[in-house]
Parts: sequence; structure tokens; C-alpha cells
Amino acid sequence: MDIIAEEYNGSQWVAAVDKRTLQGIEVDPLHEIARWGSIYIAKVTRIETSMNAAFLDLGYEQNGIIFLKDVLLADGSKPKAQKIGQVLRSGQLISVQIKQAVNATPDVAKDLPLKEKSSRVSMDITLPGRHLIFTPLSPQNRVSKRVRNKTLRKNMTAMLDSLTSMNGFILRSSAANAQTDVLIREAKILNALWDSLCPFLAEESEPNLIMLGPDAVQRLLSDFATENIGRIAVATIDQFQDIEDWCELYAPDLVTKIDPAKEDETVTRLGLFETYGIVDQIDGLLRPYTFLPSGGNLVIQSTAALMAIDVNQGLDKSIINTNIEAARHAAQQIRMRNIGGVILIDFINMNDKKQRDKVWEALENELARDACTVDIHGWTRTGLLEITRARRTPTLQDKAELSEADFS
Repeated sequence: MDIIAEEYNGSQWVAAVDKRTLQGIEVDPLHEIARWGSIYIAKVTRIETSMNAAFLDLGYEQNGIIFLKDVLLADGSKPKAQKIGQVLRSGQLISVQIKQAVNATPDVAKDLPLKEKSSRVSMDITLPGRHLIFTPLSPQNRVSKRVRNKTLRKNMTAMLDSLTSMNGFILRSSAANAQTDVLIREAKILNALWDSLCPFLAEESEPNLIMLGPDAVQRLLSDFATENIGRIAVATIDQFQDIEDWCELYAPDLVTKIDPAKEDETVTRLGLFETYGIVDQIDGLLRPYTFLPSGGNLVIQSTAALMAIDVNQGLDKSIINTNIEAARHAAQQIRMRNIGGVILIDFINMNDKKQRDKVWEALENELARDACTVDIHGWTRTGLLEITRARRTPTLQDKAELSEADFS
């Protein structure tokens, strides 16, 4: 697999490509308001009792919103209070981290209601590495909830016994294949990073950005940490330096894989993406439909409350074959389009429970590759399959609009 870092209209686009097939895409728009994972000192500006939440000033004309369930006490514990006004007060300064960023440019956001232009934040700060996530406010070591394979989870839980020098870490799925000394080294780096942040979190007297969250390259390298990376192709010197700095810390084995674009790969506006033949694939992710290899298609439509995916049959007359193919393809589209919230998939009608189970299994296996938390809730009475996905960043469509992207 290759990681391709391209610059387009001042925004950073990063793709994971395997045999000229797009496997993942991340974007850092030039004009995004706040980045997922960024850490701020925030000032409480208003307690909103109707929402049991507080609005925050993050500085730089940015706003945040925090709900009671995302509030922590000084000792890192959850408050027993039932109302956020019993825990936070107007004017108070708190340390927070962006958990879900808003989807608008600053120019657009200034005209939106406060709730819609406020990034959702949490006081439960975490520091992501390549194989580990450091939770400095929680002392327990644990395995990521995303590891659902029972055998793998059992083996990784057993690994925790050998990590006696580490406290407060979540093992990502890639940690299963990492040497103990690699994990301990990464733990020390994340501990040192937290120690360097603490003075700023304690001393700031005004709302301020303390640390930016991981950029598009870092997110993709972490999400595909279990893959064999052959090349990290970069379009600019700035990208090269940023990626090299991160890899030297978290992925020394990848430093030699960082490769500046060759002259013949930069002759067009999307030279690297065109060299790898993925421009049309990215463009396809921005359309409300996609075709299945068998000739069928998926129609992907967004509503105010949910995302609906409709499966339509093509030349293949086998309903079960089409639905299994659609299940795998739908999971890929959900992941790469970065769709979140409630998702309903309308498969071609199946009355046989065994067929439904096969479709469920195909979907579940493909969703296991997703770096975000995805839950399959079951079949509705009308035969739709209900899913929820907790995305971290705005959708690909939203980020493309922020980037003023046009791949057609």
C-alpha cells in the first residue's frame, strides 16, 4: 500500500492506495475552523440548561459546546451532578479537546446559530500515537473497543500484563503485531508530550490553542498501521518535513519510505493522484451514487436525520450475491465518504434468515477495517439494516466543499 500526500488549492489531500485502488482518503481544508483532536484552553461563556450543555470560547473566533457527559472533575472522574450548571460556571477556564469539528468555513459559520458553528469538545483529553492512545486522565490500560474479534481481543488483553511500565494507554488494533519495546518507546514519547503540554494547560489565562490535532497524513498512517506501506509520496517540501518529523517519533521504519514526487509526477495540478489513477475514484466519492462490479448500484442520499443507502440490482440475477457485494461496497463507501450518524441500508428484499445473516457477516467484516466506531443494530420491521457510525471529522463531501475541490 502507498500513502499519497497531495496539495490542492492550499488544502492537503492524502490517499491510501493499493494496486491503483483507493482504500482511504483524508483531507485538511485550508479554511477549516477547527481540527479534530486539537487541544484548547476554553472559557465557559454560557450555560444552556435546556441542552444540559455549556458554550465555550476557544479563542480565534472559534466556539465549542460541551455536554455534561463530556465533563470531567479535577481528579479525572465523572461528576455525579445531574446538571452541567452544578459543575461548570460562566467565565471558568477548562482544558478541552475537539471531538467533532464543525463543517463550515469561518465566513459561513459567522451567520450560523451558535450550536451549528460550535465544535463538540470533551474534557477527556487523549493523545493518539501509531499503536497507542494515551489517556492521561485515566490510569487503566485497556484494549480499544474497536477490537471486536474475540480471539484477538483475548490475546491483546493478555499483552497488558507485560506492559507494567505503562499506565493510561489504549491498545489500538495495530498494537497486536508490535513488539513490546516498540510499544514502551511510543508510550514514553506520548508521556513526554503530555508533560510538555501540562504547563501550558495550567498557566494560560485566556482561551487559546494549545496543540493542533493529528493532520491528514498522521490520521491515515495511524488508521492503516497494520498495512505494509511501500511508499509515502509527497508533493511539497513542507509535507516531506512534517511527515518525516512524525515518522521519526512514531514510525521509524517508515522514514526511508518517504519519497518526494518526481518531476514527471508534478506536471499537472493533481500530478500524484493522476499518476496513481485515483482522481476519478475520488470524484466518484463526491457523487450520490456508485456502481457495483456486477452492474448494480448504490444510491446514497442524505436527509436531516440520517443517511439512506438504496441497493439496486444489475445484471446479476442472484439477489444474495448482489446484496453481499452491496454490503461490502456500502461499508467501503461509508468509511471513505466518512458518513456518520444513523445509516439505513435498503437491501434487495430477502425473506431467508440465512441470507440475511450472510449479508450481515459481509458488512461486519468490511466494517472491521473502519477506524471509527461502527455498530450494526439490526433489521427494522420494514427490512432495512440500521447502522450508526461515530465519525471524528466532517464528511468528505463537507471537506471537499471547504477545499473548493473540483475533480471532474
